[in-house]
Amino acid sequence: MAYDPRMAYDRDRLLTDGDVQARKAPGWWGDDGRLWREFAFDTYQAGVDFAVRVAAHAEEGDHHPDILIGYRKVKVTYFTHDAGGITDLDIAGSQAVNALYGA
Repeated sequence: MAYDPRMAYDRDRLLTDGDVQARKAPGWWGDDGRLWREFAFDTYQAGVDFAVRVAAHAEEGDHHPDILIGYRKVKVTYFTHDAGGITDLDIAGSQAVNALYGA
């Protein structure tokens, strides 16, 4: 994501691409300033239940990913809006979501 000075991002919190690749949780992808993973489920309801657990965790930590529910899959995307990219909060979020998934 290109830096836009009008957004007043806190750029000091951003991780480098190398840091993201080295520290991201297993199964996650980092590109275009976002960290994401798609999770597969046996049923639609299992995916919805997982999304609810991710949302509850996000509320507890006050750091909210985008959650896209599809048929037997859920895509979770982290991005720290006020920094304009991936930060330590997103790395921690990816690790926590993997733990919720059991991966």
